[in-house]
Amino acid sequence: MKAVFKQTQGMLPVSTSYCPGCTHGVAHRIIMETLDEMGLLGKAIGVAPIGCSVVAHQFMNVDMCESAHGRAPAVATAIRRVHPDRIVYTYQGDGDLASIGMAEIVHAAARGEKFSTFFINNGIYGMTGGQMAPTTLIGQRATTCVDGRTREQAGMPLKICELLATLDGPAYIERVALNSPAHIRKAKKAVRRAFEIQQEGKGFTFVELLSTCPTNWGLTPPKAMEWLEENMIPYYPLGVFREPEVK
Repeated sequence: MKAVFKQTQGMLPVSTSYCPGCTHGVAHRIIMETLDEMGLLGKAIGVAPIGCSVVAHQFMNVDMCESAHGRAPAVATAIRRVHPDRIVYTYQGDGDLASIGMAEIVHAAARGEKFSTFFINNGIYGMTGGQMAPTTLIGQRATTCVDGRTREQAGMPLKICELLATLDGPAYIERVALNSPAHIRKAKKAVRRAFEIQQEGKGFTFVELLSTCPTNWGLTPPKAMEWLEENMIPYYPLGVFREPEVK
């Protein structure tokens, strides 16, 4: 009998602790599948900070460490410099990376540190109670903006890919989405591209993954997928923002 699907060795055989409809699990799987397919599970080191990603080590079957809130890029910088032969990545949410950790990611990108960052953007603080994040959309409700975010009160949501693309350090920047099979296939290709460029030593690589948070959005999982398509993608357009220069 021919197998049509086999669980990657990159994911530990445990039950998920994420909310129903959360796409963290999808992101975990495509990252780990890619490392497995590239034969890199034994060489990879992941760094996860505070947020929903804090439990990533319970699912990802690679060496992992945790960092203080927002400081994953600093920890990854140290690991990659001490172990230049390893594949190093950070796995961060938008509350972590785009708020308390903004300086860390900007300076790591500016320096061209040779690790990869996978940025989960679900437009809200997931683990700590659904507060407004730097990426929360205008009009989107959160526990700290119950009538919806306004430009006057909080400014416009931050577009991290576009911001980092203004720097000279990054080698590769792409934004993808996790709300449909077609988008997930493209997301996995972006993950692989990020690791390949890291292997080639060309510099910092960054993949933003637009994700859902049905619990804090107050939506069912199917409606959350639709909401992402109809609201997030128009403001956060998908695509490649930086590719390595051809020499």
